[in-house]
Parts: sequence; structure tokens; C-alpha cells
Amino acid sequence: MRVRQFRAALGSLVIPLLLLACPAHAEPYLAVETGLKCGQCHVNPTGGGLRTAFGDAFAQGVMPQHHLDTGADTWVGEINRFLSVGGDLRFDGQYQTVPGSASVDSFALEQARIYLDATVIPNRLAAYVDEQVAPGGALNREAYAMYWSASHEWYLKAGQLYLPFGLRLQDQTAFIQTTSGISMTTPDQGVEVGWEHKAWDAQFAVSNGTAAGPEVDHGKQYSGQLIYVEPQWRLGLGMNVNDAAVGSKNAVALFGGLKTGPIAWLAQAELVDDKSIPDDGGRMLATLLEANWLLARGNNLKITSEFLDPDRNVAHNEQTRWSLVYELTPIQFLQLRAGVRYSDGIPQDDSEHVRLYFVEVHGFF
Repeated sequence: MRVRQFRAALGSLVIPLLLLACPAHAEPYLAVETGLKCGQCHVNPTGGGLRTAFGDAFAQGVMPQHHLDTGADTWVGEINRFLSVGGDLRFDGQYQTVPGSASVDSFALEQARIYLDATVIPNRLAAYVDEQVAPGGALNREAYAMYWSASHEWYLKAGQLYLPFGLRLQDQTAFIQTTSGISMTTPDQGVEVGWEHKAWDAQFAVSNGTAAGPEVDHGKQYSGQLIYVEPQWRLGLGMNVNDAAVGSKNAVALFGGLKTGPIAWLAQAELVDDKSIPDDGGRMLATLLEANWLLARGNNLKITSEFLDPDRNVAHNEQTRWSLVYELTPIQFLQLRAGVRYSDGIPQDDSEHVRLYFVEVHGFF
């Protein structure tokens, strides 16, 4: 058993390091598949949220299996040259089994979000809002002002924003998201400076470090990443330091993407040291390796392998997750997903042996 766990850890760590490829977000494999930067399809330079006119055109002309003819009425998100809107809705059904417990099946509205971008000075100054309107009450995810330099190489953001650090995945429960605590469910309030020059991208943010909650001390969170993008591959290095009174939390990530024929690969290896956990128990390792196989236009098969060592001072406590997801985009702005995810951990802990089956409807515009 010890040999098996060692091989799993070694494989999950070494393979991503050998691939050395991709920064990305929400659906980062699309950036790797096309060889484009995330800011090509999204208003946010670091990806996710409202799509640009190019992104809307991509969602209609490239992504779907079939394009329904709408004549001259083509959606590009623009109300006028100053104002753009968009949105996402995800609804799913799940069936989950855990040894020793009753199985659970449910339907749930995962999220409904509205995006609004007001470009008050074209290509220079904009105000942006990402609002989750369901389930429950309204919940702000992002709300910031962004100023671009005349050369469009530098920008400054101020407000509530997603932090720049590694892959920004659709699955917010991935080990590389929960270990670092940085995901699209944990924005923070602060400022971000970005630089884009040819193949290079860089972002650096200073924020409260409270996941958009009220500030409680003088400590701040520092997040940054440096990314190099080529048409066939990309490589990024991320860092995060949260200087909190209860104990600092430091993280470093190597992440990337690689395109090999019809397969777009994503990989990330992440080390975390959380000083708020006593007895030096916050030294963690998380890795992800994902293959996205474009079987045919509008048909993507996603296979993901994850590894987590939640305390590197303790032996035999590693966890793994395997996911198999089929994504069908039959027409523009509609995606159907079906998959299975298996989590495995300490043999004697039934809660770490979970099978999850799910189907999802994703509408976006």
C-alpha cells in the first residue's frame, strides 16, 4: 500500500512538471486548444466572466456541434458601444454514494450569474460587475474599475476581484482550489496591476486576505503570476502570501498547458504552508493533471487525475480523485455535461471514499 501511494504521489507530481504548461481559467482548456490568451475571449484579462465580442463569436461559430441560423440577429453581448451584458446558468442533478451511509440524489441550481461591463472610455476605462443572483439572495463576485494604458500593455484594477493564481477551473472543489483557498468562490477586495506584452502576461494583486469579508487586522494578501504563452503550449508560475494575524498562509504553483493533436492538457503542482494550523500541520501538496479530448466539433471528453497530501508530516494520509466528464455543446450557448467522480483516501475513513454521478445543463451568453 505504501508503494502504491508513493507511486500515485510521484506520478501526480512529476507528470505535471514534465508537461510544464498553461495558465487558464473557468474553462482553461479552450485557451490551450486555440492557442489564445484568456483575455481574447473574456473582458477580464485573467479570464472568466463576461465574454468579449470575439468570445461570443467563438461560442457561436466554433464551439457548438451545430449552429442554429439566427439570420442577421447575432448575439455579441453589446447593448451599445459602451455597455455589454452576459450571463451563466448551471443546473445539475447528482447521485452520491458513501460507504456506510445512505445514498443521496438531488437536483440543484448551482448558480445563475449576470455580468455587466460599462466601458465609459473605449479601450481605456471600464467598470465591471459579476453578480450571482441565485441560488439564494444576490451575491457579488466581482466589482471593479479597470484602467488601461494607451499602449494597452498595462492595466490597473481596483475593487473586488478574483485573485491571480494558477489555473482557474470550472470545478471549484478541485484540490488545487481548496488547498490554496483561491477560486471563483473566494474573491477579495484590493488592487491588481497587470502587464501584457506579446507572449508574456503578468499580474500582481494586493488584497485584504479575507475572501471579501471585513478586514480584521493589518495583514494583507499578495498574489501574483507570470505566464508565457505559445500557440502549442504555455507555462506559468504563481505565488500567494496571506499575512494574517492567526498565521500566514503561503502557496506556490507551477502550472501550464500543452496541445497534442486533438488533446489539450492542463497541469498544476502546488505547495502550501498554512501557519494557522498548529504543530506544523499545514504543509500541503496538491496536483492536477487533465486531458481534454476533442472527439468531434462540440464533443469534449475530460479526464482528470488529482492528488492531495493534506499534511506532509503525516504518512499514509494521501487522497486522490478521478473524474470522467463528457461535454456536449449541441448548439450555440448551450452545453450538456455528464460525468462521474471517484474520491479515494484513508481506507478506514468511509467519508473519503465517495462516488459522485452528475448531469448538468449549462446555459451561457
